[in-house]
Amino acid sequence: MTQTWDPQAYNREGAFVHQLAGGVVEWLNAQPDERILDLGCGDGQLTERLAATGAIVTGVDASPDMVAAACVRGIAAHHAPAEHLPFPDASFDAVFSNAALHWVRGQDEMMAEVRRVLQPGGRFVAEMGGHGNIAAIRVGLVAVLLARQGFGDKEDGVNYYPTPAGYTRRLERHAFTVDRIDLIPRPTPLLEGGMEGWLRTFRRGVLDSIPDSLRSTVIAECCELLAPALRDEEGNWVADYVRLRFIARLNG
Repeated sequence: MTQTWDPQAYNREGAFVHQLAGGVVEWLNAQPDERILDLGCGDGQLTERLAATGAIVTGVDASPDMVAAACVRGIAAHHAPAEHLPFPDASFDAVFSNAALHWVRGQDEMMAEVRRVLQPGGRFVAEMGGHGNIAAIRVGLVAVLLARQGFGDKEDGVNYYPTPAGYTRRLERHAFTVDRIDLIPRPTPLLEGGMEGWLRTFRRGVLDSIPDSLRSTVIAECCELLAPALRDEEGNWVADYVRLRFIARLNG
């Protein structure tokens, strides 16, 4: 299963991703003329905010459609996976990432690349899904998929949501010193499409891996299962987000 992205759907259903990034942007504290890599830049909306500080910002993303959308915004964005960055050694003063690292399959390969493209002493600042992120949504979706023979494993390995202690150890193995790492519960109101819109956007790869004839039923049953926990009496949906935010510096 490979997650794919529709920039228009993402802008419609996932705008909260860049709207709620103020905390990690503050931790980055971008400075004029700093060379910053936005790892997993998506459609470039947050990259624009970083560039407005006067920093020299480059984007990279594994989705060609998202890269195209970022380029339309005037972002210098490149299409490449996080595990194979197309930049020379020591190209950046900082590597930044928001809501992207939990999609990376090769975490150690990604960290080795971040280490390679950073200047010694450079900082790695990111926010990603943390331990417990979308726990209810995942359980609900898995329960619905398990009810269909042959599809119970479609949610397996879609994302990686680490604990602070576990991710600290991984960063340290790659020559980073962690200045700060926090696990932040952040219940997040969903936008106009509610839970259905979220599933169609953030579980597009899972849904694409099952037959067309099942998708609407799977979505409807998942929403019905989740409604008592994640939908209020007025019909508003809230996703059970938990974020892991960190700032680490490359030794050297």
